Amino acid sequence: MFAILKKEFNSFFASPIAYLVIGVFLLINGLFLWVFKDDFNILNAGFADINPFFYLAPWVFLFLIPAITMKSFSDELNNGTIELLKTKPLSDWQIVMGKFWASLLLIIIALVPTLTYVYTIYQLGNPVGNFDLGSAVGSYVGLLFLASTYTAIGLFTSTISKNQIVAFIVSLLITFILFYGFDAISNSFESNSLTIKKLGINEHFKSISRGVIDTRDIIYFLSITVFFLFITKTRLDHE
Repeated sequence: MFAILKKEFNSFFASPIAYLVIGVFLLINGLFLWVFKDDFNILNAGFADINPFFYLAPWVFLFLIPAITMKSFSDELNNGTIELLKTKPLSDWQIVMGKFWASLLLIIIALVPTLTYVYTIYQLGNPVGNFDLGSAVGSYVGLLFLASTYTAIGLFTSTISKNQIVAFIVSLLITFILFYGFDAISNSFESNSLTIKKLGINEHFKSISRGVIDTRDIIYFLSITVFFLFITKTRLDHE
C-alpha cells in the first residue's frame, strides 16, 4: 500500500495538480474571507469568528476533490496500465487504499496553511483569544471526515469511465446530492424533516462543527467512506 501511496503522492507534485489544488483552495478561501466585501468576510463581521471558513470549505472541496481523484483509476484504465498494476504483488485493497491515502494526504496539506486563519482570529478576539476554539477543532475534524468521504466517492467514480471528465462530473453530482440534496428535499416540506436532513452529509458536518464529537456522526462518515471504498475495490476486481 505504501508503495502505491508514495507513487501517487509523488505524481501529484511531479505535475501541476498538487500546486493548483493547494493554490486554488487557499486563493478562493482567502479572497472570500479577507478580500471580497461579502457575508463571508471575517474582517467585516464585527467579531472574531472563523465559521465562514467552515461554511465555505465544503463547497470548495465539492469541486477540488473530484478534480484530484478523477484520474486515479480513469488514467490507469485509459492507458491500459491497470493490468500491469494488478500483476504487482499488491492486493486490490492495497491499491485502493494507497490511492485513497495519497489523495487525502494532499487535501490535508492544503488544509494546514489555513491554521493561520485560526491564529489570526485568535489575535483579533477582544480580549485576545476570545473565540470558540472547541468549535474550530470540531470543524477541522469534520472537514477531515468530509474530505475522506468525498475522496472515497471520487475514487469510485474514477473506476466507472476511462474519461476523466466523466469521472469528475459523476463525482461532483454524487457529492453534491449527499452534501446538499437531502437538505433541499427536507426544506421543500413544511415540516422541514430532520430525519431527511440526517441522511445527508451537511447535517452531520454541522453537528461535529459545534465542537461535540458524536459517535453517530463518526459512524455516518465512516460508513459512507467504507461503502464507496468497498464498491471501488469491487469494480477493480472486474477490470
